[in-house]
Amino acid sequence: MKIYRSLDDFSPVENAVVTIGTFDGVHIGHQKILAHLKEAAHKINGETILLTFFPHPRLIINPDDDSLRLINDIEEKVSQLSKVGIDHLIIIPFSRDFSNQTPEEYISNVLVGKLGTKKIVIGYDHHFGKDRKGTMGDLEQFASIFDYSVDEIPEQDINDIAVSSTRVREALIKGDIRTANLYLGYPFELTGTVIRGDQIGRTIGFPTANLQVHEPHKLIPAYGIYAVEVYIYNHIQNITTGEYKEENPVSIAKGMGYIGTRPTVDGMNRAIEISLLDFDQDIYGKTLRVKFLHFIRHDERFDSLEEMKAQIKADEVEIRSLIG
Repeated sequence: MKIYRSLDDFSPVENAVVTIGTFDGVHIGHQKILAHLKEAAHKINGETILLTFFPHPRLIINPDDDSLRLINDIEEKVSQLSKVGIDHLIIIPFSRDFSNQTPEEYISNVLVGKLGTKKIVIGYDHHFGKDRKGTMGDLEQFASIFDYSVDEIPEQDINDIAVSSTRVREALIKGDIRTANLYLGYPFELTGTVIRGDQIGRTIGFPTANLQVHEPHKLIPAYGIYAVEVYIYNHIQNITTGEYKEENPVSIAKGMGYIGTRPTVDGMNRAIEISLLDFDQDIYGKTLRVKFLHFIRHDERFDSLEEMKAQIKADEVEIRSLIG
């Protein structure tokens, strides 16, 4: 998959088959749409193009609304899309100016002028252009003028996307990792950098890596203990600041993941901590991609550090029995 960080980096291809959207989660509903996209391209010997946006359009259109929570950060989304088999991924830096194009300008300048679109695969309820006034009717109206065709994604498939997204988010909020991963089609991930904490875990025999999540609008699962698999990278290049390359991890480890406020030690702020099993390397400053495999228990307050330590030991036993 070739990746472009702006429309200006892309040169039109022959028989371009295009779809557009945020594709947050790249879950099983999205994967169904992308399979449709690839099938449509195969029929006309074309190439698939997925047009997405960063930052998320809601953050630009409604900057005072802090309710947005993303299933994927941009690097996680790119990583998942690279596994689907799309030919070209274009990440448009979303801005007010971009959103202020009229529907006709959007079709003429972007879909035709920049992409050379021959077929658009899009949902019946897709809206675009200034004030989101562009509709499927506009796409169909200009199809003969600009020499492209439109494949409308059925309402049921669009509903499947909405249902999948909702169920992923609801499951994560409850800590139901099994259901979330079922709808995603892969383990939910958090990506961040290891920073220094107060090292309380080290004093009770469970040193932890404190994770600073890269995406401030990332959805964080319910407070509790999780069985995780951790991919350790020297870094993951930010797709918005440099050429993206999916590098190989320098290490892979199993572990216990903790999300919570550490009530036993009177913690006030949310912490995300990873205790790696059978692993003793220095990973400060490295990037972790943490894959959530199983929910173990909710966060709780203990009467002493010794009681907490005993419970963590029991958690470790359970995690080892689940993931080895």
